[in-house]
Amino acid sequence: MRVPLPRSLRHEYDVYVEREIESYKDSLPRTVLLGIGDEAVSSLRAQEQLTFDEMVLWDEVDRIIKLRLRIPTYQTWRRRRLRILEKYRRPEHWGMQPTDAVVCAIQATSETRVLVAGTEAPATALYLAANGCEVTALDQAEDAVDRVMNAAAAAGLTQRVHGCVGDLVGWSPIRPVHAVVCSSAAFDGLTTVERERVIDLLQSATADGGVHLVETIAAGQAVLSLDELATRYTGWEIAAAAGVSSPGTFLARKGSV
Repeated sequence: MRVPLPRSLRHEYDVYVEREIESYKDSLPRTVLLGIGDEAVSSLRAQEQLTFDEMVLWDEVDRIIKLRLRIPTYQTWRRRRLRILEKYRRPEHWGMQPTDAVVCAIQATSETRVLVAGTEAPATALYLAANGCEVTALDQAEDAVDRVMNAAAAAGLTQRVHGCVGDLVGWSPIRPVHAVVCSSAAFDGLTTVERERVIDLLQSATADGGVHLVETIAAGQAVLSLDELATRYTGWEIAAAAGVSSPGTFLARKGSV
């Protein structure tokens, strides 16, 4: 299946160029920056542009800095970016296997919305985002969400990853999701009643045909019972993750009403 490209590589390139230029400006002493301004004035006058406003002047400053930084052209950057994106789409890049449940069970497209709850490691969220999904990364710990967003920024995937600090009890969807991936940490500290309420909420927030993947084991200990989960997913197609290398993962797919 061919994965769609990000909505606008040109926009992504423009953001990259702006970020590089502004970072360079911030690193310079004021005297050096003023010197570049003088160079820009001289350059504009040499172009016989005798009248120019502040906007034109700063555009010329940015052009000079772009040359100094040897920022690649859009076409060069685009070729590099496409090669990187292709690498990011491979599960192996994120320490995953093609037979893992996340890879096999979720149909990753530009229309797929996924909730990833419990984000101790950003790999799942970034793999899904790289393959076109719109991902909400939810965790009670702000630093955990920051790790995901920083990793998304480093990979150029922030357009498709949305960080959310909070827990499943307080989460409410804006639009139906097509997949939910929960680590065992997402249920940490919840009572049986709270777990039941959360699972009901996640089920109602999931579109027909959507998938739930719930990790039941953490640090070698069972956090959730497969039997308990099975009783909560009446009417869903439950799979024992046969053929996938994801032990301790509960997999259920929502049928059509």
